[in-house]
Amino acid sequence: MVETAGRVTLWGIEVFLAIAEERSISVAARRLGASPSAVSQQLSNTEAALSATLVERGARPLTLTPAGELFRRRAEAILNEAEQARAELAMSDLSRLTRLRLGLIEDFDADVTPRLLADLAGELTATRFLLETGASHRLYDQLDARALDLIVAADMGPPADWMEVHPLIEEPFVAVTPKGAGAELADLRDIPLILYTKRHHMGRQLAEHLARQDLRLAHRFELDSYHAILAMVASGAGWAILTPLGIARARRFIEDVDIRPLPIAPLSRRITLSARHGVLGEIPASVAARLRVLLDELVVAPGVARCPFLTGALRIL
Repeated sequence: MVETAGRVTLWGIEVFLAIAEERSISVAARRLGASPSAVSQQLSNTEAALSATLVERGARPLTLTPAGELFRRRAEAILNEAEQARAELAMSDLSRLTRLRLGLIEDFDADVTPRLLADLAGELTATRFLLETGASHRLYDQLDARALDLIVAADMGPPADWMEVHPLIEEPFVAVTPKGAGAELADLRDIPLILYTKRHHMGRQLAEHLARQDLRLAHRFELDSYHAILAMVASGAGWAILTPLGIARARRFIEDVDIRPLPIAPLSRRITLSARHGVLGEIPASVAARLRVLLDELVVAPGVARCPFLTGALRIL
């Protein structure tokens, strides 16, 4: 075995950066899929190799020493170069890619994510896939922290200068009402609006749109589950404003509700694929192209067939 004591390793750099970003050894360990003791030992090894203390371990949360702040800038550059080298080696032959860390919004769980992973696994037979699902803002945080290689999430505004962005799909918000309820806003004013939680970007986007329309609709519930929202609408407890992707994720209730155009000014959102610019070479564009095909097949075609009024509004970008 080659002796590595006294050497700075890429793993040591990755551990140090995770600690620097998370400000906690235990949280960094969870992010890296390692034990806290292993992460702590790796930090000690890196400090010994550099003959410098990088982290003030007695502080809560942990803080970097002046030496740690100085090394952090170099460590980020080294890790970026290593990731770019790995991607360049894989560009001409994707079978060389050994690891791909993906983050996808939960809206894709029912159909798109399983198909995407199955397709990629069939082509990238030597690649280990790590999947994180969650809210868009959390996925952007993970990408920023280098915990993910690429993410598929709702567009949340102008991208950072270190990001490359590949548009995938645009979907309009629609009204989901109890069977037989009227289609106009006047028909719905006496029915409570069931809101999607404002703790997520989509809920905030919708709340801001309602405020711009100067609409104050009665509501008693604010939920973060598509299934719970659709179940309540199906039972007649209220109506909701959602997107086709959200409705498809809770498709068991589709026959028990009406899906109609939004009875207020139109609103839509875009789903994009984002990665660190230049790090993964052509891989993000390749995955985005594959996703557009899947989204057209699994989301746009059935959505328009079920609700013809979505034609042109639910579209691949």
